[in-house]
Amino acid sequence: MSAPRKVEVSGESGYSIEIGPGLLADGARLGKPLRGRHALIVSDGNVAALYLDQVATALAEARPGLSVARFVIPPGEHEKTLERFSQCLHALSELGATRDATVIALGGGVVGDLAGFAAACWMRGIDCVQLPTTLLAMVDSSVGGKTAVDLPSGKNLVGAFHPPRAVIADTSALRSLPDRELRAGLAEVVKYGAIFDAGFLDWLESHAEALLARDDAALSEAIARSCAFKADVVARDPFERGDRAMLNFGHTFGHAIETEQGYAGTSGDGLNHGEAVAVGMVLAARLSAALGRSSLADAERLQRLLERLGLPVRIPAGLDPQALLARMRLDKKADASGLRFVLWDRAGAARIVAGVADEQVLAVLAAG
Repeated sequence: MSAPRKVEVSGESGYSIEIGPGLLADGARLGKPLRGRHALIVSDGNVAALYLDQVATALAEARPGLSVARFVIPPGEHEKTLERFSQCLHALSELGATRDATVIALGGGVVGDLAGFAAACWMRGIDCVQLPTTLLAMVDSSVGGKTAVDLPSGKNLVGAFHPPRAVIADTSALRSLPDRELRAGLAEVVKYGAIFDAGFLDWLESHAEALLARDDAALSEAIARSCAFKADVVARDPFERGDRAMLNFGHTFGHAIETEQGYAGTSGDGLNHGEAVAVGMVLAARLSAALGRSSLADAERLQRLLERLGLPVRIPAGLDPQALLARMRLDKKADASGLRFVLWDRAGAARIVAGVADEQVLAVLAAG
């Protein structure tokens, strides 16, 4: 078996991202970042059934003196709440977790955000190791140290910046990922090409079928390139005060859709995060064209690629544009000057734009 691919995130709290198959069974690799004698594995019911015993056993064999506890939540974005956060802290208390303890996030973005936030807050901050099991988490939420829980009024409104000590992405886990979740992760992969590198969009267009077929080489390449893009911008802007905000391309629209649907993407008929971001990227590209910043042809190219990857590209029926606009006003990317959007001048060249008039946003929302 070839050595895992590695991407380094530089900066004051630098860490490595390791990418490859079979890593969840590698106890020595999993145990290496752990500094103390306590570890809490946080997961959800779906992922825990597949991988939690494997991870716990691998850790026990590699680190015999390690005290390991488990905290498992039901799956779904709607579980990323202050109540679950409080329960996670209680699990750390029951473990007797000391300041050198580690929270291990085994799962997708919901688990990673919740576990990371608990690690950020327990004793004012302990280590977190991210073991992402979804494509979306591998290329986005596990990297960069953004942690949070949701409120009924908005997504990720309570959180902290808390870089992980390590990210270990086992691509074998993608074989058990439902098709819908794989496609959701591909939306975030497309995002990197849309904002940073039109050549990566070319590559994605030529490898779309291989990615959907879960070709190991294609997936590893897509993950490594995505993580490299994110690592570069996170190193420059760890607290999202500048360029890092460009990673939110499509997210202002997408988060509004998720919130308005009550985070029903997992348990109901709503869009999940990646699907909402796909719609949001198309809306952002169309807003860019409407403002005269880019060509409509670029927006249509982006829409075609997302459709090839099996992703939605239109606002779900029944969502009111005015209600979505109200959600956007509470978005973290809004500031004193009003709504901010990540727009583009062309494919691969994004920028942050403030002061977009409500009427222009509503027109794009109304067109769907």
